[in-house]
Amino acid sequence: MRAKYLLPALAAVTALILTGCVDNSAPATGGSSAGSVTKDEKAAALLPADIAKTGKLRVGTDPTYAPNEFKDESGAPIGWGIEIASAVAGKLGLKAEFQVAKFDNIIPSVTGGKADIGESSFTDTVEREKQVDFVNYYTAGIQWASAKGKEVDPDNACGLKVAVQATTFEDTDEVPAKSDACVAAGKPPIDKLKFDTQDAATNAVVLGQADALSADSPVTLYAIEQTKGKLQPAGKTFDVAPYGIVVKKGSDLTKAVQAALQSMVDDGSYGKILDKWGVADGGIDKITINAAANG
Repeated sequence: MRAKYLLPALAAVTALILTGCVDNSAPATGGSSAGSVTKDEKAAALLPADIAKTGKLRVGTDPTYAPNEFKDESGAPIGWGIEIASAVAGKLGLKAEFQVAKFDNIIPSVTGGKADIGESSFTDTVEREKQVDFVNYYTAGIQWASAKGKEVDPDNACGLKVAVQATTFEDTDEVPAKSDACVAAGKPPIDKLKFDTQDAATNAVVLGQADALSADSPVTLYAIEQTKGKLQPAGKTFDVAPYGIVVKKGSDLTKAVQAALQSMVDDGSYGKILDKWGVADGGIDKITINAAANG
């Protein structure tokens, strides 16, 4: 959590409280579902020669968005999104090499050639498609949460404090649009509180520093489960949109990743990963490219 949101006298105490607010542990089933994936020769044949030669798929990710992408006790990236990326690499006959980065640095890493793909719960938008291509693999909506017993309406949140993870869609688009609508109606704006990680945004609500949080639906529902009764859903899921794996615009790698993911859907390995993490509701049957513009 950013220090400016804490009263100095309470900072040390709050730091201790935070350690018990969110328990980002992996599902009890353990292990990675990606290990059972077998190479798909047709998908691998679509790989650009320079990537195939390296034997690895460099994946940019920001592991601060449980259960999609986060870190285990040793600091290694885990989560269902991480397993999806690992399995894609396996289907292509490659080994995933994860590059931990801040969310807003991932697309530049892909366009600049530092990473081959980006997997970090990217919402595919028309604006982002101007920079990169997206291979769509999931659909997620936006879900708010509030403290248990505190009713919050996302459509009537003027004047409330709403916590978000910095640079997410909720930070850059959703909450600002709601706040602008408040001002246009002559009401007070939403006080948006930005945090570097989703855990910090969640803890702000648990500790009473924010009235609600806004995040992607699987992330919010996971946070509600992990806080063990301290949070509740605020309203229903809305603005359902596709997640996409980021690939350099115009690269042949896009078709290879699409084929790998479709192979996973067809052989059931995709569904096993989603089922393991309890996020099957957003699963899709057909892997597409740039769904924001073409959907």
